[in-house]
Amino acid sequence: MSGGQETRILIVGTGAVGGFYGSRMHQPPQTKVSVLCRSNYNAVKEKGITLKTRDFGDYHFQPHAVFRNIIDAARDVSYDYLIVTAKALPDVVDDSAEIEPLVRENTCIVLIQNGVGVEEPYRNRYPKNVIISAVTVISAEQIEHGVIRQNRWTRITMGPYYNGHLSGQSQTKTDIEEKSEAQLRRLAELLQRGGIRDAKKVDEEELQMTRWHKIAINGSMNPSSVLSNGCGNAAMSLDSELRIHLKGVMEEVRPTGEVLRTAPLVLGREWPSKGYATSEEILKSTERNTEGRPSMLVDWENHRPMEIEVILGNPIRIARSKGIEMPRLQSLYALIKMAQQQRDKMKSRL
Repeated sequence: MSGGQETRILIVGTGAVGGFYGSRMHQPPQTKVSVLCRSNYNAVKEKGITLKTRDFGDYHFQPHAVFRNIIDAARDVSYDYLIVTAKALPDVVDDSAEIEPLVRENTCIVLIQNGVGVEEPYRNRYPKNVIISAVTVISAEQIEHGVIRQNRWTRITMGPYYNGHLSGQSQTKTDIEEKSEAQLRRLAELLQRGGIRDAKKVDEEELQMTRWHKIAINGSMNPSSVLSNGCGNAAMSLDSELRIHLKGVMEEVRPTGEVLRTAPLVLGREWPSKGYATSEEILKSTERNTEGRPSMLVDWENHRPMEIEVILGNPIRIARSKGIEMPRLQSLYALIKMAQQQRDKMKSRL
């Protein structure tokens, strides 16, 4: 990256993840990070964002600009990166349509969202734009409006998204492939300069494998935390029966030993022998994350929609399209979906 190149970034949906990564990339005047807030707009507009972090200590992040809505953010400004960290709720809103006023010809769209299948609406709507898909492993939460606490981990893995039609199809790279590689490299540099040393670039196939690996974690722990009446990650992993349940869900998604599970069959690619923690290693690490509370539990407690479709529904539908059933994940999906419907029905009667 040349020393004089200015980079404009807009974080769309500035909660814990967006606020944390945005704060690490904001290095004015060269790199200017603005934020789009919703419920926390007043607090962030007035005081910026306070961060209490395990890895970088406590500090203050004053964004370049703070916007209440997309129309305000789109006025007379173009962004190099639109980093979407809003919760993926396709059953509630189509975020790919919502951001349309912000998208220009050279805008790179970055999706730091949970689940699988989140990229497809963006690729369909913006076929000529660079889309970077990202998976983060971070334990962070917004403990009050404008105050973010990072408990553990900073890892983020990023790769291009072509929907499988471009990558590796010919010896000559297409224009969008070349642009994607340049934008991906630039984004990784911004994160690494901000101290995120484990920001990692991968190809499209490995990125999707990483998404399925995280589904094994989120798909087991998020709904189980709600259905166990608020049990946190560490407590679940230390309970003998819940530990068996969590491990069973994880191993239904990804392989264990010589058994091929869902992800390798869906992706048509052998699961690597190295680079991905086993279910037992994940559970062992989770035992120490005593501050960790799954995002689905936080949304449940605050009567907000949960990311049920991208974490549970999409994996089940994608697997079924390949003739594969995931009964453990399907049970969780059916129960948590009905719980949300019943909760919302009761709420509407009040």
